[in-house]
Amino acid sequence: MIAKAVGPAGALAIALAMGTTPAMAAGKTSDKPTPTGPPADQPDPATPWAPENDEAPQHHKPVQPEALRSARTAASPQRLTIPAPRGQHSVGMVGLHLVDKSRTDPYIPGNKARELMVTLWYPATATSGHYKAPWQSSLAAAHFLASRGLTTQQVTVPTTAGHVLAPVKTSLGKLPVLLYSTGLHSDRAMGTTLAQDLASRGYLVVTVDHTHDANEVQFPGSRLELNKMPAGAHSSDTLKVRAADIKFVINSLGTISSGGNPDAGRAKLPSGLSKSVDTTRIGMFGWSLGGAAVTDSMQLDKRIDAGANLDGQYFGTAPSKDLNRPYMLFSSANHNRNNDSSWRTMWAHLKGYRVDIKLAGAAHLSFSDNEYLVPQWAHLLGLSKAQVQQQYGTIDPNRAAKVQGDYLAAFFDQELRKKHSTLLDKPNAAYPEISFVR
Repeated sequence: MIAKAVGPAGALAIALAMGTTPAMAAGKTSDKPTPTGPPADQPDPATPWAPENDEAPQHHKPVQPEALRSARTAASPQRLTIPAPRGQHSVGMVGLHLVDKSRTDPYIPGNKARELMVTLWYPATATSGHYKAPWQSSLAAAHFLASRGLTTQQVTVPTTAGHVLAPVKTSLGKLPVLLYSTGLHSDRAMGTTLAQDLASRGYLVVTVDHTHDANEVQFPGSRLELNKMPAGAHSSDTLKVRAADIKFVINSLGTISSGGNPDAGRAKLPSGLSKSVDTTRIGMFGWSLGGAAVTDSMQLDKRIDAGANLDGQYFGTAPSKDLNRPYMLFSSANHNRNNDSSWRTMWAHLKGYRVDIKLAGAAHLSFSDNEYLVPQWAHLLGLSKAQVQQQYGTIDPNRAAKVQGDYLAAFFDQELRKKHSTLLDKPNAAYPEISFVR
């Protein structure tokens, strides 16, 4: 059943101190109090790639409920855009509401079942008549913009390449699965550019919102759930919650491949989907804290065959455990295992195929859709080009999208499709921005 919608004030109130902490282990149904004093594994915001920097704080401000409910779009607000997919296939998408009755949500009181929203992106056919989905649902988009000091009279979120409920291109056979986990307090929408690009190359990509860690998640019934993570929560605890989320999502994909429907409201699924989910070939990638979550998820669930970390610092014990499955480290210009001890530890424990590359001109935020969105609205916030480049790098946004998409596809094609790519062997003259960390 779809949960009953809450009132505007309750749905939109920002509550960051709920007196609970993430569960210490996957599936745990109760929480321990947060220890006093700063956590030993807390990220250092002074470090550019720390997850505390996943959302630019200087533009964030509390949002009043009435600001979202009463906002009306002007006749001609600026339409934001994101790069188009580069693969040969059209893209379809569907959003699913998943409820894990085996776990309680560690971020809210009341022993409520853990709920997630996910989006499935896939190669599609017969897209005519299937509208393209917005980058975020209406209330989530309004909250996202308002928290950055913007209004829907000024800008509207992008239209994606994803045709809602378009039939899956079943002529491709079963599709390898890629899971995406986003940055701390970020939304699954931040991985849209890479997700739809990889879908256009023949993957089933699942972007996951980690509810109450994410800043805003819109559920059916116009219910908006906000970040309710307590201040000072241990990053290692948060990663365990995320890993449990990912395991549950994989289980839900198994339900689909068996002909079932895991959506809590039994929402319609795209034609051909049940025949197209290949749970024997699963990869995972993530940005920042979501990149660190790749390791925790692979340690928890051996069904994940290969992983890629996009500039994410590690926490907890997961990187200190041997991992014998293929793994990619993909970092920004000034972040690699030479200046991040957590990456050195992870690298030493990678016992399968491993590759470590970095992207010249990229900053930590360059691996999210912020890379494309912020330069478009910077003038509305009075941000100079130099200020934007300080946080989002000097690389051209469209070039960043191409390079990231090509190298991620090369890695997962190699590991999940057994199609070797020379891009991963050595530097390539066509990609001068990529260097290998030796």
